[in-house]
Amino acid sequence: MERRGSRRVTINLKAERISCINNCSVFIENISETGIYMITAPEKKNKYIPGTELDLELELSNGKTINLNCNIKWAEDSADDKSKSVGLEIINPSQEYKEFLKTLH
Repeated sequence: MERRGSRRVTINLKAERISCINNCSVFIENISETGIYMITAPEKKNKYIPGTELDLELELSNGKTINLNCNIKWAEDSADDKSKSVGLEIINPSQEYKEFLKTLH
C-alpha cells in the first residue's frame, strides 16, 4: 500500500549537504513536494540519523540553487561503497521549490 501523499518524480540532480564534515555531495534520485530520496557520496564521517534535520542546496540545471530544510526519515548503509540511501521529509517546502517541481511534471 502506497503511504506517500504526493507523487514522486524520478530525477538525477546533484545537491550539497550544508554544514557537514567532509565530502558533502549527494545525488537526488527522486523527489516529491514533501520528500526526497538521495544517495550520499562514499564517506565515513557524516551521520544520517533518523529524526535529525539537515539542510540541502539543490543545484538546478539553469545555475540556480534552492535551499531546503529536511528531516531525516530513514537511512541505510550500502555494503559495497560506503554510500548511504537516505529518505528525507522536506520541512515547509518553499514556493520556489514547488514551482521547480511543477516544471518536472
